[in-house]
Amino acid sequence: QVQLVESGGGSVQPGGSLRLSCAVSGYTLTNSDCMGWVRQAPGKEREGVAALYTGGGSTYYGDSVKGRFTISRDNAKNTLYLQMYGLKPEDTGMYYCVASLDRPCLHNSGIWNYRAQDFGYWGQGTQVTVSS
Repeated sequence: QVQLVESGGGSVQPGGSLRLSCAVSGYTLTNSDCMGWVRQAPGKEREGVAALYTGGGSTYYGDSVKGRFTISRDNAKNTLYLQMYGLKPEDTGMYYCVASLDRPCLHNSGIWNYRAQDFGYWGQGTQVTVSS
């Protein structure tokens, strides 16, 4: 059974940085999976933050984080990361690791086209709070 376990969340001041990790167990990532990070702020809908297609490593980002966040993968550790720089209060929320096995990431000119129905596997989430 596929399990995704996030870690690395916390509280930081605006302008700070954090690195989130998502450990994948019960499944070894292949070259045809879409892995991503989705966040949800209180009272708001879930938002696709970043995605990575394991077949070639192409990455896609949401408009609001492009240029500040970097998604990456460690094959040996079967782990997904999200490095976040220049954090803003509006980045506050619960961050979820998501997996869509054996299908590509959908995107529009490099902007991730996140659709909840595409992702059958979710982690429990890790909280990120950005405030002064």
